[in-house]
Amino acid sequence: MSILVDNDTRLLVQGITGSQGAFHAEQMIQYGTNVVAGAVPGRGGQWAVGNTPVFDTVHEAVATTDANTSIIFVPAAFAVDALLEAADAGVALIVCITENIPALDMARARAYLDSTKSLLIGPNCPGLISPGSAKVGIMAGHIHTPGNVGIVSRSGTLTYEVIYALTARGIGQSSAVGIGGDPIKGLNFLDVLQMFEQDSATEQVVLIGEIGGTDEQVAADYIRTEMTKPVTAFIAGQTAPPGKRMGHAGAIISGGEGTAAEKIEALQEAGVAIARHPEEIAELAAQNI
Repeated sequence: MSILVDNDTRLLVQGITGSQGAFHAEQMIQYGTNVVAGAVPGRGGQWAVGNTPVFDTVHEAVATTDANTSIIFVPAAFAVDALLEAADAGVALIVCITENIPALDMARARAYLDSTKSLLIGPNCPGLISPGSAKVGIMAGHIHTPGNVGIVSRSGTLTYEVIYALTARGIGQSSAVGIGGDPIKGLNFLDVLQMFEQDSATEQVVLIGEIGGTDEQVAADYIRTEMTKPVTAFIAGQTAPPGKRMGHAGAIISGGEGTAAEKIEALQEAGVAIARHPEEIAELAAQNI
């Protein structure tokens, strides 16, 4: 098993005729993901990479191809409309790669999404992968290998580094989910941890957090009270000065809240093994095998 995406994923690519959409659609197809459609206003009736049919609207694409997952490669000015269109069409899982979406626009989108059954990953994220089954996003598929370690991360770059280290040690992954680092987003640590806890193929979890916000502390509370599987974590930004954003829009310490020290303390109290640097995660995960 895996979480969120698998062999039953039927993927719609919004923005498939753009340079990024076309490139990554081809990469996902080569990995084995079932890309069934593209959606670009005004391009209906055309064909994109991999002989993928293009539709003018998400409604048409879903009605014709039974797409159940969407990935958005649309500029920031139009990305919110794209994800709202996908939710309105009943797409079960929406992955938004787009960065620099204004927080006010995302607040409006999140309010609408909460009234639907659609799940959102992102924005400003690398997507997700269930190795050997499906890749929905921009992750490098060749560094992953099937296994039983679930990964959830706010940082795309650190996700790649950790997965590479795990694979190099012969430790495979069940699913890896990049939730993104924006302050207003879809699924968070708690949501994904709950999925991994319920997934029979996931035997341990790696959590990659960073400064800013309190999502890691909320995750620590869940781990302490509900989670039965071992968790290893790394928190980025341990030397960041207060009030200065480091990397993601959400990676800012405000009012003394959201420091790395606070997060590490909460996770340690929950019994989580804390890596001193990203490469050490693989060493700690190996102890749980």
